[in-house]
Amino acid sequence: MKHMKNAFLSHFLIGLLLLATFTTTDSLAQILTGAEQSNLYLPMLQGKKVGLVGNQTSILPQSDNKHVVDFLLEKGIQIKKVFVPEHGFRGTADAGEKVDNSIDQKTGLPIISLYGTNKKPTANQIQDLDVIIFDLQDVGARFFTYISTMHYVMEACAEQGKKMIIFDRPNPNGGYVDGPMLKPGYESFVGMHPIPVVHGLTVGELAQMINGEKWLKGGVSTDLEVIPVSNWTRDQAYPLPVKPSPNLPSDLAIKLYPSTCLFEGTVMSLGRGTYDPFQMYGYPDPKFGEFTFTPVSIEGMSKTPPHQDQLCYGVDLRGESMNHQFTLNYLLDAYQKSGMREKFFTNFFNTLAGTDELKKQILAGKTEAEIRESWKAGLKEYKQKREKYLIYE
Repeated sequence: MKHMKNAFLSHFLIGLLLLATFTTTDSLAQILTGAEQSNLYLPMLQGKKVGLVGNQTSILPQSDNKHVVDFLLEKGIQIKKVFVPEHGFRGTADAGEKVDNSIDQKTGLPIISLYGTNKKPTANQIQDLDVIIFDLQDVGARFFTYISTMHYVMEACAEQGKKMIIFDRPNPNGGYVDGPMLKPGYESFVGMHPIPVVHGLTVGELAQMINGEKWLKGGVSTDLEVIPVSNWTRDQAYPLPVKPSPNLPSDLAIKLYPSTCLFEGTVMSLGRGTYDPFQMYGYPDPKFGEFTFTPVSIEGMSKTPPHQDQLCYGVDLRGESMNHQFTLNYLLDAYQKSGMREKFFTNFFNTLAGTDELKKQILAGKTEAEIRESWKAGLKEYKQKREKYLIYE
């Protein structure tokens, strides 16, 4: 009898374990991006002339990563043109590289670049459209330029009286808010809004905040519709099905990006010119660490990386936790090892940080804890403002 009870208990526990496994797998499979919920937006697009802001991330993960453009054309939607951000339509352009207008070979659609001299759609470019869809995968950092592109598209739509529909996607760094706030006067294409480095919003939530806080030029407001993600909470991991840019090749790179991107404003290498950028840092001097790497020109990733063809010494971050959150530890470590003081930074650093305060604090020898203390009031005010625009728990 005891044996039968034990056997029953074992089978019962195994059953619960299997049920938990299937439930977890099933719940993950049920995350649906805005693009995958066509029942919510196809009725709005019928008979309309449509423009789409998209790139290689504009896909339907549950449908074999079919591109949104291909899907909409199959459904008879009149897509007239595609607008593309930094890195181009297929995501092969290097960071900062000029993206030219062209024709998509697969569909024959005209591709209009929104990177380079033409960051905002002109009146002529959208006058023949009824609605513009925005569908780009963001990574949740203020300096990732897809959200700057979104700002300019919103502004153009508002000025020309065009409706804008955002196909929302999960933010892989959406579970927290951190970093210095952008200081007035430091606005640029790598920081257009008074938000912290890690803003904790999806593009749909941020678009609502841009509208609600009147951040568009002249205080104009966009006729905006957000198609939300289904069955996703902001602290839920979301492995990206396609890399959002050539130099963010992995989920770990995306987690480290808010922290290591600050090296773009210094003399250091952050691994551009390797196949693991944003996951290491170094300089051609042994005092920076025992780990070594040599940046080289890589077509489609980094054609002319910092310290190209030089042996760099530094720190390997590829073993960091996937629970990683924003830190100044790497930046302060490299700065202290350098002994360079002011020469450690380039003119780009304050633009990237969105403030001149961070550089001053580092030069003054402040610790990370002391620097963080100076962010508290700004972050508290931002979080309160952000609450009004949250779509997800």
